[in-house]
Amino acid sequence: MQARILEHAPGNEYFFREGCFITELSNEDHDPAASMARARVEPGRTTAWHALAQTVERYVILEGRGRVEVGDLPPQDVALGDVVIIPPGVRQRITCTSASDLIFLAVCTPRFDPRNYIALEE
Repeated sequence: MQARILEHAPGNEYFFREGCFITELSNEDHDPAASMARARVEPGRTTAWHALAQTVERYVILEGRGRVEVGDLPPQDVALGDVVIIPPGVRQRITCTSASDLIFLAVCTPRFDPRNYIALEE
């Protein structure tokens, strides 16, 4: 691995099928151990139930408020600074409960691979 600085490209935001907007911050071959993305969920929207195979995902809440559901844990409200840890294969979804967008970092180890995305509802 080599040192590098990746410039933020907010214009590269895209809608992901689970129901949120994603801006990839770091998800390339140069760092296979981890990826980071900025996720944005609009007010009132709930992402679809899904899981990630072979990938640990962490949500780091940056803005807004939400209600997260992970595995068999009871639903829990989350806000600025909260961290949600989601083991591989565990179902997950999050709802934006604030009047403004819910924004969080999605940090994955190893790095996110769309082939590991498991849709649990259609």
